[in-house]
Amino acid sequence: MNYKRLLKPESMAVIGVSLHNNRHPANIVYRKNRLRYPLKVFAVNPKGGKIQGERLYERLGDIPEKVDLAIIAVRADLVPRTLAQCISAGVGGAVIISGGFAEVGQTALQDQLVEMALAADFPFIGPNCLGIFSPEHVDTFFLPPERTVRPEPGNVALVSQSGGVLVDQMVNFASGGVGLSVGISVGNKALVDEVALLEYLSSDPGTEAIAFYLEGFKKNGGRAFMEAACRCQKPIVVLKSGKSPEGGRAVSSHTASLAGDYAVFSQVMAQFGVIEARTQFELVSFCESISCYQDTIKGNIGIITGSGGHGALTVDFCASHGLKVPLLSQGLQSEINRRLSSSVQTIAATGNPIDLTGSAVDDDFVAAADCLSQSPEVDCLVLLVLPYSPGTTSDLGARLSEVCHREGKPMVAYVPSLERYRMLIEGFELNHIPVSPAIEGAVLMASAMRRESC
Repeated sequence: MNYKRLLKPESMAVIGVSLHNNRHPANIVYRKNRLRYPLKVFAVNPKGGKIQGERLYERLGDIPEKVDLAIIAVRADLVPRTLAQCISAGVGGAVIISGGFAEVGQTALQDQLVEMALAADFPFIGPNCLGIFSPEHVDTFFLPPERTVRPEPGNVALVSQSGGVLVDQMVNFASGGVGLSVGISVGNKALVDEVALLEYLSSDPGTEAIAFYLEGFKKNGGRAFMEAACRCQKPIVVLKSGKSPEGGRAVSSHTASLAGDYAVFSQVMAQFGVIEARTQFELVSFCESISCYQDTIKGNIGIITGSGGHGALTVDFCASHGLKVPLLSQGLQSEINRRLSSSVQTIAATGNPIDLTGSAVDDDFVAAADCLSQSPEVDCLVLLVLPYSPGTTSDLGARLSEVCHREGKPMVAYVPSLERYRMLIEGFELNHIPVSPAIEGAVLMASAMRRESC
């Protein structure tokens, strides 16, 4: 199937727009896309009339222009007839927002949609979903725009079986500075599922990393997903629910999926180089990292800090996430010490972590980062930057970023998240260096780069 018109539409028809209920899902989708997005938008309702001064078309076939994407928001029993009209009118694909299918036991009705679509080679997302959000391009979510938080455009695609989890993660992406290429809520994934989207996104030039929230699979779907993941050259992160028997029951009632044997799936993900996120926090940390760095590391970490306690915590977090913090060679330690300012040379610890102490200035952090970036003893730097240290300035993030870009060795940073530290944080983020407001988050970012390959 061709997914281009479905996922990158230039025109949209919203079917089910109401003349009397502005809160109807179809009305919300129609209104915000017509007013806020560049694609052409048409409203459809059998009663016809006008809405917001625009014609309300009685039939999809009455629209005088080619329609790439149809949004179907009608009663479940009317969806098959509506889908047939989309196919007959030459629409490129559909998002079926309507619920009332396999998730409530109406499998025959859902199967009817699949049979029709397969016969016509017609792709649709859903049913029982929010659909597609692509920053500055299209938004099929039936959520009022004033209540949603939208990430900036970026290079991470996020596919979710749950619309609610997807919206949550968009909030987390926005607060974490993670840019989104596309967010897709697949709902019951009756036709277009995670395997089809993984294959599409693998070749999408706007996407460099792919994240999934998965509840379960169709029969043999887990195997197909892992095979597609092995073919994909881009980093993949998965957050999986349905890990417990109770969670499996919740999954089945939500999107009619099979949760499967989680332990086996988790082992296979690790074997095939798929990064598993255990929590939503981990998912955001991993995505921020792989949005900046797609290459892998061995996992030898160099830590630079202005606080010994922060360094000790980081070592423990590294150990718990399978990362090594090697003792640096005497030669490297001597070189680092030689380049430090005289006020900290006698009090700094250079073994790893490199504790520059609270007396360090920007030049000390830059000198230590420069030495580690040129050394083969570590392959990633974790920078613990404490903005309240008297010798550091708001320029430190930008200056350390220059070292990263010059030497090519990945860095991740921990900086407490307060508005007064915003300029320091932006020095990293604007230069595509991932920053976490938690020490463990920075370690998670480093661990995302350490993964197996097929």
